[in-house]
Amino acid sequence: MDRQPILTGDRVVLRPTTEDDREPLFAIASDRLIWEVHPAHDRWQRPVFDAFFDAGQQSGGALTILDRASGAIIGASRYGVPDLARDEVEIGWTYIARAYWGGVYNREIKRLMLDHLHRFAATATFMVGEDNVRSRRAMEKIGGILREGFLPRMMAGAEVPHVIYEIRRP
Repeated sequence: MDRQPILTGDRVVLRPTTEDDREPLFAIASDRLIWEVHPAHDRWQRPVFDAFFDAGQQSGGALTILDRASGAIIGASRYGVPDLARDEVEIGWTYIARAYWGGVYNREIKRLMLDHLHRFAATATFMVGEDNVRSRRAMEKIGGILREGFLPRMMAGAEVPHVIYEIRRP
């Protein structure tokens, strides 16, 4: 699976993240309200963001999201490493500028990513902080099905329980 494709929709374009995207993405991520209910509530801080950005670059799956009309960078997302045994790939690490909140942009971003992923894997998974109600609602709006159980992840220096949503190939 190509984890850094170019995906084009009506409103957005997703393309591989480059080092040149660091500053525009930090300008978005430095908005504290983006991380208000996220378990990684400290990503607005420069050193934390830089580590997050670097991890995305090293992952081989980082994507930058552009507003198709203006060409402006509006956020980022990422494909995880495929789990071949389970025939699934994680989608996550997504954030977009608050001016683009409200559903239509997120739905299109996830639709493009899901359509691409489902050509190669049966299931997309999404790890969401248990108390991140904003992301949990967004997952339900796009058809995510909650799996049983929790998965611990380190966030902002603490182990935080995450729930797992999945969307299977139609």
